[in-house]
Amino acid sequence: MADYDYDVLVIGAGPGGYVAAIRAAQLGLRTACAESRETLGGTCLNVGCIPSKALLHASEIYEEAKGGHMTKFGIDFQGVTLNLDQMHAEKAKAVKELTGGVEFLFKKNKVTWLKGKAAFQDAHTVEIAGQKVTAKNIVIATGSSVMPLPGVEVDQTTVVDSTGALALPKVPEHMVVIGGGVIGLELGSVWRRLGAKVTVVEFVDQILPGFDGEVRRETAKLFKKQGMELKLSTKVTGVTVDNGVATITVEPAAGGASETLTADAVLVSIGRKANVDGLNLEAIGLELNKRGQIETDHSFRTKVDGVWAIGDCIPGLMLAHKAEDEGVAVAENIAGQTGIVNEDVIPSVVYTMPEIAGVGLTEEAARDKTEIKVGKFPFAANSRAKTNRDTDGFVKIIADAKTDRVLGVWIVSSLAGTLIAEAAIAMEFGATSEDIAYTCHAHPTHAEAIKEAAMAVQGKPIHI
Repeated sequence: MADYDYDVLVIGAGPGGYVAAIRAAQLGLRTACAESRETLGGTCLNVGCIPSKALLHASEIYEEAKGGHMTKFGIDFQGVTLNLDQMHAEKAKAVKELTGGVEFLFKKNKVTWLKGKAAFQDAHTVEIAGQKVTAKNIVIATGSSVMPLPGVEVDQTTVVDSTGALALPKVPEHMVVIGGGVIGLELGSVWRRLGAKVTVVEFVDQILPGFDGEVRRETAKLFKKQGMELKLSTKVTGVTVDNGVATITVEPAAGGASETLTADAVLVSIGRKANVDGLNLEAIGLELNKRGQIETDHSFRTKVDGVWAIGDCIPGLMLAHKAEDEGVAVAENIAGQTGIVNEDVIPSVVYTMPEIAGVGLTEEAARDKTEIKVGKFPFAANSRAKTNRDTDGFVKIIADAKTDRVLGVWIVSSLAGTLIAEAAIAMEFGATSEDIAYTCHAHPTHAEAIKEAAMAVQGKPIHI
C-alpha cells in the first residue's frame, strides 16, 4: 500500500469542506484541509450566509424602530438614526467569532490546515503553495462563486456583486438589483429597509425561479407593498458608470423598446457557478458536465478512484446545509460506513421579511407527477401571529391524493426558516398529512399553522 501524507485531504474549507474534514478526523482518519482564504468557513461564513443575516437582522430592527411598527404596542422612539459603520462592525464581529470557531474545531479535532490553493498533479497528489501533498482520498469541496453578467463590469464600488453589497459604505439613494433570486431579494431588502429605493430587474415573469408558483406570486405582492419595485420579464442590455452614477439599459425579455434606469448602486445577482478553475482536473482526467459541475454517484465518488466531490461544485441545490450534510456523508463513506443524503428533502429559505421557505416539491412539479391534495392556512387566522401583528403569509402542504404522503411544504412567514424544519423531519420519516394534522402543537404558536394546513388537506380545517 502506498504511503500517503494523509488519509483524507479536503480541498476547500466552506461548510461542506470543513464539516467533511472534522468528521473524517473524528472517524480516526489523518485529515488535512487546503484553504487559501485567510480565514476558514468559505463564502458562507465570510461573505455569504453569516454577514448577510447579520445585516438582515440589523436592518429589520432599524425599520421596526423607525417605521412605527412598535408604536402599535405602546413603544415610541424619537430621533432614530442609523450608524452604518457600527452595523458593519457588528457584522464583522459575528464573522470573526464564527470563522475563529471553525479554526478552533480544526485544532480540537487535529485537522491540519494547509494554507494555499490546491491543484491536482495526479489522483492522489496535489500541489499547495509550491509543496506536493499526497492523500489516499481527496474531497473536492471548493464551493461556488458569483456568476458574471456578460458585458457588465463589477467594480465593487458602484456595480457590486453580493460581496460588495455587504460592505457598501453608505446607503444608496437608488439600488438596482439585477436578478430576482434569493440573494438579490435578501440584499435588496436590507438596503430598502435602511432607506434606499430598490428596483429589481428579473428576466423571467416572476421572482424566485424554482419556488412554488403561489409563493412567488404572494411574495411579489408583499415586496411591492413594502416599496420594492419589480420589473419582471425584463433583461439588462448594458450598464455604464460615470462619476459614480450607473446607467442601466433594459428592455422587455421578449423584445421591444428599451429604457434606461439610473442608480448609484447596482447589484449583479444572477446566480452562482461551481469553483473549479485552477484545480487542474485535466491532470486526473475528470471532465465537467454541461453546467461546469463535477458529476458524482450517490456516495459522492467521482469517476476517478479516490477522488470525491460535494457541495456547490456538484449538481443539486447550492445551499450550505446541503453541503454540510454531504460533508458528513462523504467522510463516513470514505471510512467504510454508510453516508446518505436525501436530496429530495432539503429545505430552502429566503431570509427576507417575511421569510420564505420550502421543502420537497412545488405544487406545479407535484401535479406533473401524480394526483395531489393541497391544504393551506393563512397566518391571518393564527392566534400568535395575530397578537404579534405578524400576519403576512401562509402554510401550504401538498400531499399525494392516494397515499396522503406529504410531497412538499411551503411557508411564507416571519418564522418560515425555523418552521420548515418540522416539515423536513416529517417528510424524512415519510409522514402523511394526517400524521401532522393529529400531532398536538403548542398553543399559541406560529407552528399551529402547519397543523391547520394539514387539517385542510384532510378536509377538516377548524379555524378557517
